Amino acid sequence: MSYESSRTLNIFLVQAAYSAHTPGKRSVWRHEAAVALKGVTPQIPQSSSRVWHILLLSGVLSSLVALDCVARFTRDAKGILWPVPREGGMYRFKDMRPTRRSSLDSSSEANLPPLPLPSTTPRYFPRPTIPRRLARLCVKLFWSLIFAIGLLAFYFGFPWVFWSQNDGLDAQLRCDFPLPVNPKARPHEFANAFAGYKHFGGDCKISSLEIHRPYDPICPNKDSMLTAMSSGGRIGRDAPYIPRGCDMQWYTTEEVCEILGRFSQVVLVGDSMLRHVIGALNIIVRENLGYGGVTDWNFDSRERQGTKASMESDSAMLTYVNREQCFCNDQFDVTECSVQGIYKTEDVITFDPLSLACPRLLPGWSTDLRMEQMVRYPIESDELERLEMAIDTNPRLPQAFILGHGLWNNLEIDKSTAWLNTVVKVIDSKLKLRLRLKKLRQDKNMPILLITPNAAGDKKPDEYLITQGNKALARFEHTMIQEAARQRIDHLGTWNMSIQANMYDGVHMDMRGNLLKAMMVMNWLNLLNPAEVKATSTQLTWH
Repeated sequence: MSYESSRTLNIFLVQAAYSAHTPGKRSVWRHEAAVALKGVTPQIPQSSSRVWHILLLSGVLSSLVALDCVARFTRDAKGILWPVPREGGMYRFKDMRPTRRSSLDSSSEANLPPLPLPSTTPRYFPRPTIPRRLARLCVKLFWSLIFAIGLLAFYFGFPWVFWSQNDGLDAQLRCDFPLPVNPKARPHEFANAFAGYKHFGGDCKISSLEIHRPYDPICPNKDSMLTAMSSGGRIGRDAPYIPRGCDMQWYTTEEVCEILGRFSQVVLVGDSMLRHVIGALNIIVRENLGYGGVTDWNFDSRERQGTKASMESDSAMLTYVNREQCFCNDQFDVTECSVQGIYKTEDVITFDPLSLACPRLLPGWSTDLRMEQMVRYPIESDELERLEMAIDTNPRLPQAFILGHGLWNNLEIDKSTAWLNTVVKVIDSKLKLRLRLKKLRQDKNMPILLITPNAAGDKKPDEYLITQGNKALARFEHTMIQEAARQRIDHLGTWNMSIQANMYDGVHMDMRGNLLKAMMVMNWLNLLNPAEVKATSTQLTWH
């Protein structure tokens, strides 16, 4: 058995003794102990209850050792009787003493005088001297300490000292297993949030419980939420997504509208993946699973298909978009339905105001939720001008920005970094965010979230498997984490949440995946600007 396996087995043996009295945990530790015997080191959790058990065990051991030492020292000081060897040793009686018979004098035994019996009266042993008592006490303390360290090493595993020195690894190892949540604490998350949406059922029967299942605890702050959402996983193909260590929340439509209502503007800047995120947000705020993410009010008009550049040229292809081709999951078809995407809520208010649920649920709601498409670097001048014009320089409430880029430049780090620098400079020049943060605290990030691309699916075209395959996507995400930290902006990775999910076309996620991305953005927005924070147009305070 390897070193890691023995350490892990020690831990699970102790967990087994604890979990044996807890219903529902026996099968868990049996499986994990079997995994440990095979040489695989699973993730070791340390919950808050386990920490208290460790402290209690350490306190009991320390108390017992201290009481034992005090009792022994007190007994020595009072001079209680100490046993001493008795005279005569083991030969106390005459009949037990061996005799040596001489062959020359066989009657010598009869001539020997009788031996006196050994004294059976106990004698007082003098009290040990102070140095001797201290030496004994030190020896006892030493062996007690060795015993306590052995118990702790058995309970924690042998590399416990290394874990305590590595804060990052120690923080990961303290992650809890998903624990069942009390339905009374989060009742709306145990019901399908889409059950009351328009076009629910039939060919568009999607449940929020298929996307995410709640568990405890909820992530307490923005950083832990982003880490949990970026590093989670699924138990099986297209199973509900589980953030790692702590949970995200699945909000109702009213809660989504309330979170968005805290902001004057929420601007998304990027490529088609960001366009699908705003499409999923529109599905939620319009409560329409069938056509909530597309402009369903003008399907009968002729739409231009292609990129922004091709739309401005005379040779752009014109096509009629069939309404049925953009229903439900097909809203995220980049070939047929990309031109029907909703880029800003202003269009919904203008052409189909009754479909927007937020003004009905929260009177006075007027958040500007919009998308600015900037797909590659170098960025075209008209796209930069359009972004500058879209940013409100005198907001009545805070603003938030979500950025996404990568695939259009084949995940080239230098071009993606230059794209990010350019967009952040435009935002900062319009709002002076860095100056405001400098007046507050240097360690605060700007209200900007960078979302890196999701994993590739089995339908990914073969010509992109090298430059845009899963290996390249994973490396790109790890590199952009460092770049986001350098820029002092937040980062959300989507590789883990999509590696076991169904893809619409091998590149873009289906409706379930994009709804999950949209809800992740809402969790970030909720923790970015809590409800109790009040901001004005003259001074923005970000948390």
